[in-house]
Amino acid sequence: MHMSALRDPIIQQAGSASPRLTLSGISKSFPGVRALHDVSLSLYPGQVTALVGENGAGKSTLVKILTGIYQPDAGEISIGGQAVTLPSAHAAFKHGITAIHQETVLFDDLSVAENIFLGHAPKTRFGTIDWRTMRSQAREVLDTMGAKHIDADTRLRDLGIANKHLVAVARAMSIDAQIVIMDEPTAALSAKEIEELFLLIEFLKSDGKAILFISHKFDEIYRIADRCTVFRDGELVGEGLLAEIGQDQLVRMMVGRSVDRIFPNREAAIGEPVLSVSGLSHPTEFDNIGFELRKGEILGFYGLVGAGRSEVMQAVAGITRTSRGTMALEGRTIAPKSAADAIEAGIVYVPEERGRQGVVIGLPIFQNVSLPSLACTSKSGVLRLAEEFSLARKYVERLDLRASSLSQDVGTLSGGNQQKVVIAKWLATTPKVIILDEPTKGIDIGSKAAVHGFMAELVAQGLSVIMVSSELPEILGMSDRVIVMREGRIAALYDNNNLDAERLVRAAAGIAG
Repeated sequence: MHMSALRDPIIQQAGSASPRLTLSGISKSFPGVRALHDVSLSLYPGQVTALVGENGAGKSTLVKILTGIYQPDAGEISIGGQAVTLPSAHAAFKHGITAIHQETVLFDDLSVAENIFLGHAPKTRFGTIDWRTMRSQAREVLDTMGAKHIDADTRLRDLGIANKHLVAVARAMSIDAQIVIMDEPTAALSAKEIEELFLLIEFLKSDGKAILFISHKFDEIYRIADRCTVFRDGELVGEGLLAEIGQDQLVRMMVGRSVDRIFPNREAAIGEPVLSVSGLSHPTEFDNIGFELRKGEILGFYGLVGAGRSEVMQAVAGITRTSRGTMALEGRTIAPKSAADAIEAGIVYVPEERGRQGVVIGLPIFQNVSLPSLACTSKSGVLRLAEEFSLARKYVERLDLRASSLSQDVGTLSGGNQQKVVIAKWLATTPKVIILDEPTKGIDIGSKAAVHGFMAELVAQGLSVIMVSSELPEILGMSDRVIVMREGRIAALYDNNNLDAERLVRAAAGIAG
């Protein structure tokens, strides 16, 4: 189908300013995967363009083309009306393109000033680095941005994530970058830090920068962006002024279908207690944790960052050791001393950090899924490939995994699809209890719907689920009961019956009422 036929008819290109950067007819393929096909993008000075799309829509590939990491197979890149090529990251940098990623690549052991001027430090007439000028220029850039609180001589490792973002922006300012790419910049920030970042984006806009903003959070997109470009399955499906696009229309374009109900309707058939935890304590992380998880139940754990939820789950899953407390699974006392003990007992933990803890990059999808279940897919110590494939297919198909084949390297999948592989891997062990830690963090609305639908299916089959989530709609939409944690303790337990977000936030923050 030709691009114009796919383009959403309601959205019109608007505005008379000339774009600072234009991509046209960009295509990029990898073995077995067509990442981008004939896409276009325009970035305008003093405006934020949101790039929106499900995981696997081609957003990351586009960013890598813009920053010189990938070369397009076809198409043209223009900056200021002139065609350019970006054969390397350095070339993109020289053309005034800078990216601030979810995990910005800076150097922890260097000072703030050194990070800002790395690769373009001011020199003395003898050709050596002019340290005094570099420090004063770094202070000047930070002051201009309203970041006076950051000391130019501080080592980067001593700064928090939000301040590291500010240093990355200061670096962009120091080279007078005209095009700033922000890829999920708020993913690891608190609400206060997000507000500060938005003020900074307004400053960059007023300075005439053209900004590409990639986020899964609709409230952020509508708050900060002027325009939006929508990708689906590597193709452009819509672009235009955000003021003319409703959220429902944006969702429909992203997923190619109307998402009427984000959360599945389900009739909970809750049975007897499966897991009982009593007096569980850790010397520094949590104290006196007690709860029951029942058969066919989704038990939500809510709390603010640092409340100790993940730490409790890692103890239940045998990953960390407790100082005291008892656990029983189906009436039998258990004391797992390792993750393997917990898995054998029937408890599995799907971590939040899927890239670091969840998948093995470099291995194909089918081997990632079958890894904890090798006893089922081998005979007399010999792996049976057909059985590995069969096991993997059974679970990834149920999760609507987007991949070219089960032999595809997990490292080439989008974040949402990696999360599905992790969930499939642990479900293949046929557990009694599955702990999902932030199961949909950083994944798009379509993948979220698939994960939520699958969770509903699991509990309908009698599995018991603990879901740790910081997303209030997810907690309220999926949980049968909700435990709120604060500062390492259980602050409240609610039946999810006309429960509202305000009560949860108050309990999590320790506000009476």
